[in-house]
Amino acid sequence: MFESLLIANRGEIARRVIRSARAMGIRTVAVHSSVDAELPFVAEADEAVELTGAPAQAYRDADQLLDAARRTRVVAVHPGYGFLSEDPGFARAVSDAGLAWVGPSAEAISAMGDKVAARETVAAAGVPVAPGSTHAVATQDAAVVEAEKVGFPVMLKAAAGGGGMGMAVATDAATVHAEYAKVAAFAHRLFGDSRLFVERYFPRVRHVEVQVLGLADGRVVALGERECSVQRRHQKVAEESPSPAVEPDLRCRMEHAAVLAAATVDYRNAGTVEFLLDQDTGEFFFLEMNTRLQVEHPVTEVRYGVDLVAAQLRIAEGAEPGFDVDAVTPIGHAVELRVNAEDPKRFLPGPGPVTEWVEPSGKGVRVDSGYAAGTTVTPFYDSLLAKLVVHGPDREQALAQARMAVAEFIVTGPKCNLPFHAELLENQEFVSGQYDTGLVSRMRP
Repeated sequence: MFESLLIANRGEIARRVIRSARAMGIRTVAVHSSVDAELPFVAEADEAVELTGAPAQAYRDADQLLDAARRTRVVAVHPGYGFLSEDPGFARAVSDAGLAWVGPSAEAISAMGDKVAARETVAAAGVPVAPGSTHAVATQDAAVVEAEKVGFPVMLKAAAGGGGMGMAVATDAATVHAEYAKVAAFAHRLFGDSRLFVERYFPRVRHVEVQVLGLADGRVVALGERECSVQRRHQKVAEESPSPAVEPDLRCRMEHAAVLAAATVDYRNAGTVEFLLDQDTGEFFFLEMNTRLQVEHPVTEVRYGVDLVAAQLRIAEGAEPGFDVDAVTPIGHAVELRVNAEDPKRFLPGPGPVTEWVEPSGKGVRVDSGYAAGTTVTPFYDSLLAKLVVHGPDREQALAQARMAVAEFIVTGPKCNLPFHAELLENQEFVSGQYDTGLVSRMRP
């Protein structure tokens, strides 16, 4: 395997990658901004390099990251998720520097990163896509024309966006005019690309994604689905697998579509194909492909008994993933709750020093955390503190485990959404399994 690895990320995902790399005998190098120096991932790496400049931009500074890789003489770079993980320019720069990129090719990232082009690419291969514009719209008036063709309500979406960021719902032409400039400005600020496209908006659907692995031998395989419909502001806060809405036949069709979508771009390494699912009709539509490891990957790991980070590293070196992809079988039910530093009522971020941190433990309980007592949650990054993952024989028992684990999890200092998760786990719509992406908005009208 690789002798050494630089993790171009921070927090819980950096710790997660370090854990698998260490088990594989790989030397790890962490990079960190000045405000992250005391976080656990820095101490757990074999070596750490401080990044200079503004904390909010440090992990996006490709030149600094490549310089750190050269100075520490690593042979591979793992991007985690977020930051530069889906930047084809960075992936290409890593490869051009003679380093192994732990992810798909720059070409695959680029092909799926442009959401308009991705829709057209997968549709040509036979993957169902939601009604929408076939090109980016450059003006408000052009957006209105496309919206009227598609039929209201519609979503205005950033062509270079993803992960639930850079979008707004429009119910009529006036709303398109009102939202267009805001979404375009946000898209330019966040993605460096202000292009938008129009897509049909489905008020009551489920968000279901399929984990895929593009193997070194050219095959693409699917490892089941994850239900991701518990969202606030289009951002996921809880996930589970299997989805309560997906029956075996539908699962087969969704997995086939996911594999087909990934194969269209000659995909290698871990990735996720996201779908919108109309649970009344059983129709599903391609939403996007995330060309990286997902935040919620532990849900798949605990159900399938696999290490996706280790598989990423092996595939990047040209080896088998470390398990028999044709024989691996899911067991039981898994739930992940994102523990965020935010107000549990309005979901506004609330950073601050962590004065107490007590993680739950026990059989079937896993915590992937980025913080500990004595550390500080700063306002420069995503509010994710930790991921609480439980695994039980069935959904009912997994939810019972989750309730106990939430009650045992103590975070004092910053604001924390654990009370929201306690409420979610008692919510009858969620407990029934018959929920959709509007669940949180109904809980917080």
